[in-house]
Amino acid sequence: MDVMRIGHISIKVMDIDAAVKHYTKVIGMDVTHTDASGNVYLKCWDEWDKYSVILTPSDRAGFNHVAYKVVSDSALDTLAQKIRDFGTAVEIIPAGTLPDCGRMIRFNLPSGHDMRLYAEKECVGTGVGSINPDPWPDDIHGAGAHWLDHCLLMCEFNPGAGINKVAENTRFFIDVLNFFQTEQITVGPDGAFQLASFLSCSSKPHDIAFVGGERAGMHHLSFFLDSWHCILKAGDVMAKNKVRIDVAPTRHGVTRGETIYFFDPSGNRNETFAGLGYQAHRDRPITTWTEEEAARGIFYHTGVLAESFTTVYT
Repeated sequence: MDVMRIGHISIKVMDIDAAVKHYTKVIGMDVTHTDASGNVYLKCWDEWDKYSVILTPSDRAGFNHVAYKVVSDSALDTLAQKIRDFGTAVEIIPAGTLPDCGRMIRFNLPSGHDMRLYAEKECVGTGVGSINPDPWPDDIHGAGAHWLDHCLLMCEFNPGAGINKVAENTRFFIDVLNFFQTEQITVGPDGAFQLASFLSCSSKPHDIAFVGGERAGMHHLSFFLDSWHCILKAGDVMAKNKVRIDVAPTRHGVTRGETIYFFDPSGNRNETFAGLGYQAHRDRPITTWTEEEAARGIFYHTGVLAESFTTVYT
């Protein structure tokens, strides 16, 4: 597979100082660069490339773009042609346009989201190095997130008007980017409409996900933790820092992950996510959650889904 993993996500924040404090003190990231425009670049301790989150000062919260890393620079040309053949315009962004990042290809998903692919970014190493490493660094802080794990993007969904950008994005990721689907939530007569889709380019239950809503946007960006114990500790860190928690520690049915949802100071939803759930492989049957069990699929313990969980996003 040419696409390996999520590389970084760029988001808008309204108070850059408050945002940096949140992502360092609560998530446990470190600042690695600040550019002349005031954008701040951060990484988690277990990531080796220079950054995985870009914070952009803005007058509102929300999504800028998400970028995935591919196996080689030549793969960018192959993928660019596949995207053009699909009928989608591609822009070539020169190396260095983003600090310490090689050339990128930029395109819009069927949902309208800005996505990019790249092959090269400066490698600075993990917090424990690559020679006889310890299991964690001595200066671990906050929740101690290992890495940016995935993002979930909201897509326009109005089956009555013939609009289902979840299904269109799913087809694009499978046919063009060579992801595979692991799970889905279906609604309507005989489950005719795909409301949510979870896709992988690795052995993880999902590397990206899409859920239907009134408009395109970002539901959350997610950070990986080791275990249920780490999730509970992350909840303590959030409470100590007066973070607004959206969903207290619980388990998903979808992906079997353990989770907390919460907001950064600008209102961008974050998740801490633990547990790989299962080994995702291309020959694994797709897990389907039906409309009557969708709430339990999302929040397995209670089976209750607050309306705001799918209607409030940036």
